[in-house]
Amino acid sequence: MAPGCLITRPEPGLAATAARVAALGWVPVLAPALVLAPRPIGPVPPVQAAILPSAAAIPALSGALPGGTPVLAVGEATAAAARAAGFPDSRAAAGDAASLAALAAVWLDPAAGPLLLAAGEGYGAELAADLQARGFEVIRRDAYAAAEATALPGAALRALAEGRVSAALFFSPRSARAVLTLLRAVGLGDAATGIRALALSGRVAEALSGIRAGDGPSLAWGGLDVAPRPDQDALLGLLGPAPPSPEGVPDRAGPRPVGRPEG
Repeated sequence: MAPGCLITRPEPGLAATAARVAALGWVPVLAPALVLAPRPIGPVPPVQAAILPSAAAIPALSGALPGGTPVLAVGEATAAAARAAGFPDSRAAAGDAASLAALAAVWLDPAAGPLLLAAGEGYGAELAADLQARGFEVIRRDAYAAAEATALPGAALRALAEGRVSAALFFSPRSARAVLTLLRAVGLGDAATGIRALALSGRVAEALSGIRAGDGPSLAWGGLDVAPRPDQDALLGLLGPAPPSPEGVPDRAGPRPVGRPEG
């Protein structure tokens, strides 16, 4: 059987990532560490563009902005999702907040009007400060709230306990810390020794290493690597194709996600 890859990101995005992981020959093990809930932001004053540091903010834009409003998105996947949601003029940054602010400086004019920064509750302060330092007026709105999961799915816990997970994808420092907490809580911290942890950025790797004061001791990962760029393509490139099964015979039915209902 193909090895499992733990996917810790929440929806929106979990299912799409799982499909790409399966295409690489891994068994996707669904383990969302955060639960996101949209927050309606309501109408906003006229803006020259919307700034999206996460695809999770897109549902809140419906009814808040005209469909022709330009959008600057943190990465290509978020830009594509914005286009699909009715914002055809959507450009992509290089995957992090710094590149998003830099993109705004290239494509937008501080004198042309304010920007809407649609971010998660408690997020976006550094990005707003960066944009303001570049001369932009920023209207910040909470577009969603993120809560840490109280437990990982039972199917994911079984896969971890049985040693069927060989790799794990981590997309944010908060989700990384949440997974560490949840694994320790159920006595599965030792499972990390057989898992190669793949981090989207250096900050995510720091969370996995327990570097920040108060994070608690790190788990002993079987490996810890950081994507060369803070985007999903780079992270999946780091993951690479699944190694051959011990028998050397691929599963003809293809890898099926662990943790997703049948049907």
